[in-house]
Formats: sequence, C-alpha cells, structure tokens
Amino acid sequence: MPDYVPKLLRVNLTTGRAGVEAVPPKIAHDYIGGRGVAVSYLYDEVPARTEPLGPDNKIIFTIGPLGGTGGLSYSRWMVTSKSPLTGAYVRAVGGADFGAWLRFAGLDGIIVEGKANKPAYIFVEGNKFEIRDAANLWGLGTMETQKRLKERHGEDTRVACIGPAGEKLVRFAHVISDQRTASRGGCGAVMGSKNLKAIVIKAQPVLPKIPGMNDLIKQQAEFHQKAPMLPAFRRDGTHMNMVFAQKLGFFPARNFRDGTLDGWENISPQAYAALKVTDTKCYGCIVHCGKLFKATEGPWAGAISEGPDYETTFALAGSIMSTDIGFTIAADYLLDDLGMDSISAGVTIGLAYELFEKGIITTKDTGGLELTYGNAAAAMELIKRMGLRQGIGDLLAEGSKRAAARIGKGAEKCAIEVKGMEMAGYEPRGAKRQGLAYATSNIGASHNIAFIEQEIYGVPKPHPVDRLADEGSADVVKLSQDRVATNEVGIGCAFTQGMSPIRHFGQMLSTATGVPEFADPGYIFKVGERIYNLERLFNLREGFSRKDDTLPVRMLTEPLQKAGPSEGQVVRKQDSLLDEFYACRGWDKNGVPTPAKLEELGLGDKGPVTK
Repeated sequence: MPDYVPKLLRVNLTTGRAGVEAVPPKIAHDYIGGRGVAVSYLYDEVPARTEPLGPDNKIIFTIGPLGGTGGLSYSRWMVTSKSPLTGAYVRAVGGADFGAWLRFAGLDGIIVEGKANKPAYIFVEGNKFEIRDAANLWGLGTMETQKRLKERHGEDTRVACIGPAGEKLVRFAHVISDQRTASRGGCGAVMGSKNLKAIVIKAQPVLPKIPGMNDLIKQQAEFHQKAPMLPAFRRDGTHMNMVFAQKLGFFPARNFRDGTLDGWENISPQAYAALKVTDTKCYGCIVHCGKLFKATEGPWAGAISEGPDYETTFALAGSIMSTDIGFTIAADYLLDDLGMDSISAGVTIGLAYELFEKGIITTKDTGGLELTYGNAAAAMELIKRMGLRQGIGDLLAEGSKRAAARIGKGAEKCAIEVKGMEMAGYEPRGAKRQGLAYATSNIGASHNIAFIEQEIYGVPKPHPVDRLADEGSADVVKLSQDRVATNEVGIGCAFTQGMSPIRHFGQMLSTATGVPEFADPGYIFKVGERIYNLERLFNLREGFSRKDDTLPVRMLTEPLQKAGPSEGQVVRKQDSLLDEFYACRGWDKNGVPTPAKLEELGLGDKGPVTK
C-alpha cells in the first residue's frame, strides 16, 4: 500500500471528543480523496435506514489531495451526508477559500457525528480542536455569522456555516462559506439537526513544498488559457447557458411546462453584465467566473449579491414567469443569507404558483399572497417564509415532493423532482440524455452529477448525440457521471474539468501524493466508476430501485410548449433508455450492480444488494 495518508478530524458533538485519525491505506488507495473517501466512510459508518435528521447521521467535509497546493481550481470542498430531502446519498460542493484552509490546517476532511446539547461551532487552529458555544450566533443570517466569527478569530479565519433555514431544518438548507454554497440536498439541515452552526478554521495560508508541482501548475495554466470555453466563462459565468437554453427550447419556464421565457433578454448575459460590479473567484482559480451584481432600478434597487448564476436565474425567474433582473439579485442574496438552495427553493415556489393558478391552493392557504405569474414580490415573501418556516413556508420548506403529497388534489403531478430533489435548469424533453442523467443520478435531479455537454453545447465527443432522439447514446451519461466522480476526487471545479487533459490531472495527483498509480488515467477513471457504484449501493440499501430512476410524470406525458425546435417533445421511451444505461454500467435489469461488476471494481465485499 502507498505511503499517502490523508488525515481526518473526527468530532463527536455528543461526547465533546475530537481527534485526528489517518484514513486507512486501502481507502486512500481505492478512493484517493474528496468525494471517494467521503462516500466510503458514509457507507461504512451510517447504517441503513438512519434518520437523516437524527443524531446517528453523519456529515463529512472533505477536500482532495490537490486542495491548498496551488493547483488551479482544485481547492473546492465537499459536504457528504444522507439527505433529509431525498433519504438518499448526497454530496454538495462549495467554493471560496474554505477548502484551502482545511489543507493549511493540515486536514483532508472533518467527520461530524452526534448532536450538541446546545448551539455550537467547531473551532480548528493548529492542533487545537474545540467545540464552542454558538448561542449568540443562533438565528443570525449567514453573512452576519461569518462577519462575527472573523471579528472574533481574526482575518486569517475561514468559516462554513448555516443560516436560519438550516437551524429550522428546511430540507434543502445549504452550507455556505463567504458567498459560495454547497447547496443541494439539505446538508445545512443536517448541521442544524446537530445544533452545529459553523466550522471555523484559523490557519496561515502557506503552500506546501511539493517537488515538481510548480511545473505542473504552470502547464495547467497554459491548458486553461487555451481552453475554448475560458473566455465565455470568464465573461459571463454560467449565464452563457441562458442563450443555449432559449435557442434550443429547453429553458424550463412556468414550472417546466414551457421551454422558453418571453422577455428573457431582460435577464440575458448582456443584461447582467450591465449590472456587474466586479468579478469574483474561488481560491487558486484563474477563470473568475463569479460575478458581483448590483440592481440599479425598480423596487430592488441597491440589492447586491455574488450572483445569481444561470441555475438560480432559471429557478427564480422561469418558475414564476418574471424577468425582473433586480428581483433575481435581491432574492439570490436573501437565499444565501437564510441558507437555502436556490434551485430547490425556486422550483418549489414554481410548484406553488402552478397550484395557485389551478385553484388547488388559494389565498386562504398562502396567507393572503397572490401567487400570480410575474408577481416577484410574492415570491420574495415566500422565500422569507420558507427560510423561517412561517405559514405556507413551513409546508414548502419540506420540498416539492412532500409538500405536494400533503396538499393532494393532484398536486403530485405538478411536483418537478427526482428522488425528492427538485430538477435543475435543463428541460429533459429538449435534452433527453440530460433527462436520463437526472433520472439515474444518485442524489436526484442535479446537473452537477452529470452535465451532458453533447446535448447542451453540441460537443461531438465521444460521438454526436441527437438530443431529441428517444433511444440511444446512454453511454454519454455513464461517461459524464464517471468523469465528474473522477474529477471530484480532486476536488476540481466542474467548469474546468475539461480544460486540462485527464493525464495531467493524474500527474498532479501522483505528484501531490507520491502514489505512481494515480498518474494512470485508466486507474483514476476506474476510481470514479467505483465511487459511482458505491453511491448506488448506498441508495439500494436505503430501498431505492429502478422505480426511482424516472422523471416527473409531466416529462413522460405532456408535450413541451413554447419550445421552438423542442416544441411538442415528450420523453417517450424512458424504460428503453434505462435498459441501455444499465447495460452500459454492468447493472442488472433492476439497476443493481452485478456481482461481476462489483468484483471488477473491488466492491465485492459491499454487495450485491438484494431486496
């Protein structure tokens, strides 16, 4: 076994004990770091049917071997747990500086278990690990929480924390550092269930001296500067996707009934560029895809936020048919300060607006709010009520699936979710392999588990894909899922994963760890496939099966409207696509990895899972 030994801080909030432990050599070798190490611990330490908001669930913060080394875009951090939104495995990725500060503190991650008997935060400095009182922070927004903790501990401090939504167990509450969020799946609620307000790291930003690493970083910078997508990401961030989505007819509007939004030019990349204050970035990144925007007109004039990005814009604007750009900026800040995932919040609001339109809920249910399309003020009020669990917000804070089930009267058919997670901003009827990726994602309908660039950007590799074809090309979904999992042992940014060759990524991993095998692209790609299969085993153990690998009934039965070249599309052959995908993965017809596949991936001791 290699000498590479990642170190994890384990904190038990119930007993108050904290200490550093080495990751076992086999786990370090088989999973490398980041997403892989986290899911290995989660699978082994969180028993089946554990209550996600109970003290037996764990929340695991990890970085990859390249975090804080100077490697470009490799200092992101990840939160892994059992999701209170879905009941499945979940991982969420955050940015800013927190990941680098974990490395500067000498750590590869933190495992948090148990539950504090009162509000607390974890403080890390050198070899000092303390659980401190957070009573005077409880109830504060994320921005004020971070401000106070930096004032208390100094500017060389970085904080990951939750807001009121996490404290009140909103099932899609996120974790935030600076203004970069680890958003999806409700990890903020897991922190809240443990009475954990924040993790605070005080450290000096000193890069480790790794022979050969500087030369590799220079090569990486050259790759990035030559990448065709770099200018667009640098100029527009993810807002460039708005143009693709509108042109091709897969921008979700009116709660995923339409494929375009009238007046979208008001929230186009050019419209946001006119409001840009400055560019922002994560630690060690040359892309600078983040943007600080300031609203200048209308009721939201003066609002400032580091965002919204494309996904937040779709979720807020498309869901309620509003193109008020000031609203998207003000709402983005409010969501971050309350501590909620903007996709789940926006799509859940979209559900409420459709139910109001259909008379399934009325002003009696909404506390007087008129949820009519275009009414951005009502949506802003819903965000507040969800984050604080007030009135109808208490119901919507449960997420679309649970809220629709409680409302009844056919509301379930209007809930746009997979496995309980609200769908991201690419309409599956206009991008059917992306729909398959949502359906088979281990965490639910997230575009960051697999982004099918062959459909969305027209990338012809490994082969061209007809985005409207009812069958075929399931292989690109498996490829993307495994590529993302491979990149997230890094943990690399999703936007830059294709800017450097995978062989160069392997060389950086090998140089950072001293493990020659990590330089082999074939080996690290196999690690990515191993990770994806172990996550699948976790979900199978929780009772998920083929029946859960599906899309909302709307995508399977209702033709897409106002969608230009995607007009009238329906996902007609979901079962055929699933069969093809399972065959690509080496899974049986029920979506269970076969014994042969598990043996191939070194997971024979984990399965097969039978039901």
